[in-house]
Amino acid sequence: MKIADQNWNLGPLGRHIWRGRIGAAELSAFARSVKDEGGQLIALWGSDDRHLAPLSLEGRGAGGEGGGFSIHAAFITAAGLAWVSAELSVETPAYPDLAVIFPQACRMQRAAYDLLGIRAEGAVDDRKWLRHGAWSAESFPLRKDFSSEVVRELEACRSQLPPLTSIPGGDAYPFIRVEGDGPHEIPVGPIHAGVIEPGHFRFSIIGDRVLKLEQRLGYTHKGTEKRFEGMDLTTGAKLAGRVSGDSHSAYAWAYCMAVETATGCEVPERALWLRALFLEIERIANHLGDLGYLGNDVALSFGFMQFWRLKEDLLRLTQRLFGHRYLFDRIVPGGVAADLTDGSELLALADRLEPEVQELKAIYDEHATLQDRMANTGIVAPSLAARLGLTGMAGRASAQAWDARVQFPQPPYDRLEVNMSTHRRGDVLARAEVRFAEVYESLRLIRELVRGMPAGDLCAEVRLPETVAEGIGWVEGWRGEIVVAVRIGADGRLDRVHPHDPSWQNWPLLEVGILGNIVPDFPLINKSFNLSYSGQDL
Repeated sequence: MKIADQNWNLGPLGRHIWRGRIGAAELSAFARSVKDEGGQLIALWGSDDRHLAPLSLEGRGAGGEGGGFSIHAAFITAAGLAWVSAELSVETPAYPDLAVIFPQACRMQRAAYDLLGIRAEGAVDDRKWLRHGAWSAESFPLRKDFSSEVVRELEACRSQLPPLTSIPGGDAYPFIRVEGDGPHEIPVGPIHAGVIEPGHFRFSIIGDRVLKLEQRLGYTHKGTEKRFEGMDLTTGAKLAGRVSGDSHSAYAWAYCMAVETATGCEVPERALWLRALFLEIERIANHLGDLGYLGNDVALSFGFMQFWRLKEDLLRLTQRLFGHRYLFDRIVPGGVAADLTDGSELLALADRLEPEVQELKAIYDEHATLQDRMANTGIVAPSLAARLGLTGMAGRASAQAWDARVQFPQPPYDRLEVNMSTHRRGDVLARAEVRFAEVYESLRLIRELVRGMPAGDLCAEVRLPETVAEGIGWVEGWRGEIVVAVRIGADGRLDRVHPHDPSWQNWPLLEVGILGNIVPDFPLINKSFNLSYSGQDL
């Protein structure tokens, strides 16, 4: 069975992107066909469609149930990105459990229930995910009739409430316990000693060996998806870029791509080349910072200082050339808001960075303590990575050869011939090796982008659609695939936006990678993934 067959009523929505509507009962069969062809689930989310006109299953005119809820899923397939939606009823919005096919769906399904009351039927794990006592069990914040007064009233009387553990629907989270003689638990977080985002990690150990790790996230949930509702398209781009600050360019580009697909906007070629330039600068900056942190976590402070010196050089030049160290608000709907007038400084920095990074890699390769700590630590075997959907940079370190810039290139990557770096060991050292290789490749791409950048306009007009319109953006960020789905209402404002971070898929693999390792290696393993809290919690 081929995913792009008309049996599924899929139609092209954009370059390497397919769109279709199927019945809820067909969702499992579609997911199974993706799995059988070697594809993966990369995003799952819901929407409240009760205010919209009914849609047909083909998405062409009337004929479907309509007036209810929908569950949406984005799959990566041999043909590209397949975005399918299934309409659900108003009274009992439910769909078949997809976690039995794609385990990475589990947390996404739990979040969909917390936010919309859409249930995955037959799911083994239906524990709350985002519901930290911030709203009652009967309230669902992403429903259109949800009132913010509910939250304000709860805040007003919070001091008078009994402990959350005694409130129905409160924060009594049922962690899975390791029973028997010998094991004991170490709870870490959610507030940490370092300046990082909050997350709770509960270790079950014997001695210093980890038997089990269970995460509890959601502490940075801030109503991002709800905040998008009613925004104009330009303001929405600003918010999208702040979903996860270290991936600003990737999120901003994916959001703008979705808006441009929905509105039929043709982005000028020069703007696309500048977007790719911003994205590769972002990739290098993050990899340099993390390579420094990896050195610091094995007590090689020299590596930390040197990599962060190089990162600072890059950020300062970015500020001079484009007006912002992290390129915030440089990518806008229709194009970009900053130009490159002279690329000589950027080329000179690229030529200086490469040999310095190579010299630092030689030091890492020859440092016995670093090699001992990183090799065979935090292993995610390729077979398990494939089964659980490990993606992005971490996935490529476990032989998962997916990179949207390579297999499904959007302009200008279709003219750049990106080289993908992969490894098979799946340990901390392999993830570091992939980072080094991607730094070299991004430096090469920056040279090509600067030297080959075409002349032309920076931005095109985005014309508001006259009716409800939808689009999706798909960008290979430095962590992995960033997906942003957008629906624009008939009033020209955002009706539903779902930004998806690859951390959704990768956080559960951190629980796997720590097994059998010692507790002191957790910071090192965690940093080798460097996953986003904010990007997942939304």
